[in-house]
Amino acid sequence: MAKTITTRLPEEYVLGIGEIAEIENLDTSGVIRKLLARAIEEWKKEYAVEKYKQGEFSFGQSAKFANVSVWDFPLLLKEKKVPLNMDVEEFKEELNTVQWLMKKKKR
Repeated sequence: MAKTITTRLPEEYVLGIGEIAEIENLDTSGVIRKLLARAIEEWKKEYAVEKYKQGEFSFGQSAKFANVSVWDFPLLLKEKKVPLNMDVEEFKEELNTVQWLMKKKKR
């Protein structure tokens, strides 16, 4: 269920939202929802990469938190210039864990 949230925005943000609304042919609320969804998605990816880099999240935990597949997570790491911190055995173990979790989730 959707909730209403009220916030104050700088004038430049309001003008930017209006400009996007006109270009995208959306109402103000639609633009805000679209931008917020994109921002949350990007924040989660950045957070997951940072936690992986610091060793606080495993490969599988990071991929899951970022909402990307274990096959796409290495591409995200490459994009952010973060090295893969595991050997082949660890990678296989993480992959098995993620596959198990995905099967469990589908049930």
